[in-house]
Amino acid sequence: MSNPLFDGLFGRHAENDAPFLITSSAQTLSYRAFVARSARFAHALKGLGVTPGDRVAAQIEKSPDALVLYAACARLGAVFLPLNTAYTAAEVAYFVEDSGARVFVCDPAKVEALQPVADQAGAQLATLGAGGDGTLADLAEAASETFETVPRRGEDLAAFLYTSGTTGRSKGAMLTQDNLLSNAKTLAEAWRFTAEDVLLHALPIFHTHGLFVATNVVLLTGGAMLFLPKFDLEDVLTGLPQATTMMGVPTFYTRLLDDDRFTGDRVAHMRLFTSGSAPMLADTHRAFTARTGHRILERYGMTETNMTTSNPYEGDRRPGTVGLPLPGVEVRILADGAEVSPGETGMIEVRGPNVFQGYWNMPEKTAEELRPDGWFITGDLGTWSDDGYVTIVGRAKDLIISGGFNIYPKELEQVLDAQPGVLESAVIGVPHPDFGETPLAVLVPEAGATLDRQAIAEAVGTALARFKHPSRYEVIDALPRNTMGKVQKAVLRDLYGAAKT
Repeated sequence: MSNPLFDGLFGRHAENDAPFLITSSAQTLSYRAFVARSARFAHALKGLGVTPGDRVAAQIEKSPDALVLYAACARLGAVFLPLNTAYTAAEVAYFVEDSGARVFVCDPAKVEALQPVADQAGAQLATLGAGGDGTLADLAEAASETFETVPRRGEDLAAFLYTSGTTGRSKGAMLTQDNLLSNAKTLAEAWRFTAEDVLLHALPIFHTHGLFVATNVVLLTGGAMLFLPKFDLEDVLTGLPQATTMMGVPTFYTRLLDDDRFTGDRVAHMRLFTSGSAPMLADTHRAFTARTGHRILERYGMTETNMTTSNPYEGDRRPGTVGLPLPGVEVRILADGAEVSPGETGMIEVRGPNVFQGYWNMPEKTAEELRPDGWFITGDLGTWSDDGYVTIVGRAKDLIISGGFNIYPKELEQVLDAQPGVLESAVIGVPHPDFGETPLAVLVPEAGATLDRQAIAEAVGTALARFKHPSRYEVIDALPRNTMGKVQKAVLRDLYGAAKT
């Protein structure tokens, strides 16, 4: 029996001397050295008592060794659980305890705060620093560069990724070897990746985008990554001339467009820019094309499904849409149990080899969101175009029902974003004594702009039916966002939910 994930992504490069990771300090780690180091780390984890199926939780800074740890878990047959580096000790405690992690790996500087977390959860604590230091690295240094990879099946679990938990307890999405490997193969082909590619990687690696989309696609095809610790404008501008591709979130592209040094000449040689994890404004898409001649390729996915749709590599990349269903992935949009016609709004459901196995320790929640025939209810509302492109309207939980009428925030936000001086907007529902709830608009002005709320309200009045009009307009400097750039409407509801209307 083989180990599909390790063999398909890592083991195939055991004799490959080509560069895999190039850091911002110009240090290079070859594929061969990376795979050899994964053997050392697998020995270290095994020495800590990790066996196949055990969970290994990790809250560590982005570094080559953080990826080595992922490879070592795959090699050992352990389930890798990466955690957001911004989580507090109290937040981490839930993930480590809920997952039943055998080992919890943290940054050496956080031992004092996190040792009690490990003790409470009954996990073994190890440390790993971005500079290759820590107790786990020390154990690895004393270990052999050969390790007999543990056989696993495609349906065996490979990773847990916890959802953000904005509406209750975070849920641990269980992802199998086949989930991860099948999606990497689909994306590599859809986006034409080869061993000649150099990907500029400035994403975090505790999230599916940076870890399972970017990294797995490059591993599968044998290219290299410019492996930056985070999105730093200077580092990205320096790295772009060496890259052929870049994966990012909308914020990356708006920050690049804000700098005059970001020109078409700087990226004329590049092959592909992709964007995801949060919606991109159509204006940003068009501005990027006008500046560079490149059309950003937007796609859609989520923790539970990896990637499900993508604008085409060859063909029409449409601003404001997330493209077409990927090969081998089924997508349907339902309203009242029936598939909607083009232009009608409904709930997006997904089925395919990319779809997760359910939520850890939450059989009831799994049953609510994952149908017995394999269709996953995403919670996202969307529409079809006549020729099969998907547009995301918003999250079902963000739907506003005012006086019995459905109001989709995205429709209002598109009108608001088009008004003079408005950089971006977010619409939420707030309590109303007569209608139950009513829309409230939160506006962010462009730099130096003063917003005319009355003029904006009049424009909305001309464009949309009366029941869709916001009851109030709030102006703030910036919308609250999570690490991946998604607007946190739950935060806005906490701020304005009790607002008088």
